[in-house]
Amino acid sequence: MADLLKDSALAVRFAAACAVAREGGALARRFFENRGSFQVSFKGPQNYLTEADQAVERLITGRLRELFPEDSLFGEEDGGSFGRHAWVIDPIDGTENFARGIPHWCVVLAFVSAGEIEVGVIFNPVSGELFAGRRGQGAFRDGVPLRVSTVSDFGRANVEVGWCPRRSPADYAGLVRAVMDTGATIRRVGSGALGLAYVADGRTEGYAEHHINSWDCLAGILLVREAGGWVNDFLAKEGLSKGNELLATTPALREGLIAATGIGR
Repeated sequence: MADLLKDSALAVRFAAACAVAREGGALARRFFENRGSFQVSFKGPQNYLTEADQAVERLITGRLRELFPEDSLFGEEDGGSFGRHAWVIDPIDGTENFARGIPHWCVVLAFVSAGEIEVGVIFNPVSGELFAGRRGQGAFRDGVPLRVSTVSDFGRANVEVGWCPRRSPADYAGLVRAVMDTGATIRRVGSGALGLAYVADGRTEGYAEHHINSWDCLAGILLVREAGGWVNDFLAKEGLSKGNELLATTPALREGLIAATGIGR
């Protein structure tokens, strides 16, 4: 089709995403190192918003508009639109951690074209780790190829279970129990994007959540798939604009986690 982007155009966007994520991350880290100097507010119960989120998003969207005026943009804080070629941005994923001085948060950019996640970048400014991938071209941490874990025994597996305020505490407890009943240990550390990056990097074996927004997970979905893992069809229905359930895991544990969580059936 005439409006499909060429490989060269995607390569340019990939390079730009890496550079812009680092620039946005540097700004976010300056805020983080001066915690107490910025205002913290709430968009809803346990839904943090800081001045840093807004400043970082505006820096990123400004850079991308200059570079790719033909692309649409959607950021968690200021919104936007989802066109055929769209950037989806979370300026700080893990804002609660960020606001509390916990060094587990990241900057997230994804580029979606014609219904496919083409580029995904997750940058942790505290550790300095850049997780980046392109569809069909692999996923990398600071240039080192990512591969999912080879653990095939739930008794040795670790799965992150994300919490969603749109679902009840009972639903979350049920998901935690379902995963633990497989024999896996569970974790929740407050950044879905980093949780997915860790699956891609073989640090954990899975990530499950009843509902997550696209800006939190598109980049991580690409990374997991490019690292040899499996992810349910997150973009089904209105996943891009309204979010969806999510399960990402290794091939060896896929069927067991689908059966346990009910996600991806």
